[in-house]
Amino acid sequence: MTDLATKPGADGAPDSSSGAEAATTPLPGDVTAQPPVQWAPAEPAPKKKHLWLWIGVPVALIVAGVVTASLVLIAPGTAVVGVPVGMQTAGAATDAINQRLAQTTLVLGDGGPQVTGADLGATVDARAIADTAFADRPMWNVTQWFGEPLDAVITLDEEKATAALRDALPSAYTDPTAATVAFNGTSFAVTPAVAGSGIDLDALSGELHDAFASGAQASTVTVDETSVELVADTAAAQKAADGANAMLANVGFYVGDERTVPVDAATAAGWLTVTSDASGAFTVTADPAKIQPTVDALPGLVNRPPANGGVIVNSAGSELGIAAPGQDGRTLGDTSSVASDFAAQLAEGNSAFALPVTVTPATMVTLERLLEVNLSEQRMYIKENGVVLDSWYVSTGREGAETETGHYNIGWKTPSQTMTGIAPDSGKPYVQEDVLWAMYFNGDQAFHGVYWHSNWGNQMSAGCVGMPEFRAEQIYEWAPQGVDVWVHY
Repeated sequence: MTDLATKPGADGAPDSSSGAEAATTPLPGDVTAQPPVQWAPAEPAPKKKHLWLWIGVPVALIVAGVVTASLVLIAPGTAVVGVPVGMQTAGAATDAINQRLAQTTLVLGDGGPQVTGADLGATVDARAIADTAFADRPMWNVTQWFGEPLDAVITLDEEKATAALRDALPSAYTDPTAATVAFNGTSFAVTPAVAGSGIDLDALSGELHDAFASGAQASTVTVDETSVELVADTAAAQKAADGANAMLANVGFYVGDERTVPVDAATAAGWLTVTSDASGAFTVTADPAKIQPTVDALPGLVNRPPANGGVIVNSAGSELGIAAPGQDGRTLGDTSSVASDFAAQLAEGNSAFALPVTVTPATMVTLERLLEVNLSEQRMYIKENGVVLDSWYVSTGREGAETETGHYNIGWKTPSQTMTGIAPDSGKPYVQEDVLWAMYFNGDQAFHGVYWHSNWGNQMSAGCVGMPEFRAEQIYEWAPQGVDVWVHY
C-alpha cells in the first residue's frame, strides 16, 4: 500500500522541525515511484461582486425621478386651446399659454393689417386652466394621456382692442354722437343720439379663439362691423329732459303751500345744466352763483305786514260770509345759505324751495252789517258795526202800496228778472222786464235797480225800494243773504 503525501501540519505528518525530509527521492528501478508532489499555492478568496451598485443606484434614481415627475407634471399629449402643455408643470403651462396667445396674429382681411393677441389685450385664465389640466390629467394617470384638447375663454380688453383696431383700420370706425339736453327758450329739449360704427369685438374674439386653437401663427379673418351706441342714448336724455321740465313747471320760493316768489322758466333754466357721465346717466346740476341774484331780491317780495280780515254777521251773530279773507304777515329769515341749499335741492329734482319765514297771523274781525231805510227821509243807509258807510236817496212804495216797516233779513237774490204783479193801490197788473239786482226782504218787497225813472227821494213804487242800478249793484255785492234790514219812519 502506497503512503499518501500529507499536508504539513496534518495529523500523522512528519514534523518539519525534526529535520526529516518531507519526501524522499525514489530509487532507481522502483516501479512505484511517482513524480514529486508539489503543494499548489493557496488561491486568494474570491471577491464579493457589487455590480448592483453600478446598475441599481442610477435605476433607483430614475425611478424616483419618474415617480416625482408624475406627481407634478401634466399628462403627455395634453393641449389647451391648441397649446401643447404635456410633460409641463402648471406654472410652465401657464407661461406657454400666455406666450402663445400674445403671439397669435390676426390678419384683418386679405392682405390687411395685422394685430396680435397682445395688441388686443387678449387674456385667458391660463393659470386656472393649467391647474385644471394638471388636476384632471396628472402624468401618473396614464388613462388621461393624449386626451381631447381643453378649451378656454378668451377675453379682449375693450379699450386696448378698440385703440389697436382703430389704428389698424381707421376706416372701419365712425364716432357716435351722444344725446344732449338743452333749453330751447321755452323748455328743455333733446338732441337725439346718432349711432357710430366699429369692429365687432365679440366676433373678433371668436376669430382669435379659433386661430389660437388651430395653432397657426397667423390667421386671416373677416372683419365684422357693428353699430356703436353711446350709453348716453336718446331715451335716457328724454327722461332727463322730462324731469327738468317738470321742475320748471313749479319752480319757485314757497311759504307753506303758496308759491310766494315764482321763477320764470328761462331764469330757472339758466341756473341748470343737464349733462351725462361715462356711464350714460344724465344728471342735473345748479349753479348757486346764478341763483343768488334772485335770493337777494326775496325780502322785497316776501316781507309784508299782516292784513286783518272780516267776517260778515247779522244781529243774531250768524256768520254770513267773508268780507275780506285777511292776510298773514311775513318776515323773511336768514337767507345766507338759500342759494347753495336750493342748488343742491334742484340737483335732486325738487324745485319748490321752502323759505325760512316768521309768520304773523292776520286778525279776523266781525262785521255786523245793516241795510236801513228811513221812509220819512226816503233815504237808505248802509251801516257796519253801527257806523254809516254810505247813504243815498231811494224811492219807496207810494200811498196805498207803502213799503212796510219792520226788521227783516235779506232772503232770495237775483241779478236780473222780470217783475210781474198787481199794484196794491190801483189793482192793475204790471210787468217790468229786466229788473237788475233784486234782493227780497219782506215777501214780494225788495231792493232793486230802477231804469224807468230817476225821481229819487219820492215815493214811486208798488212797495219795493227802488234806487239807481249802480247803487242796487253796490248793496247786492255788499250784503249777503241773512243781512239785517230795518225799515222805519
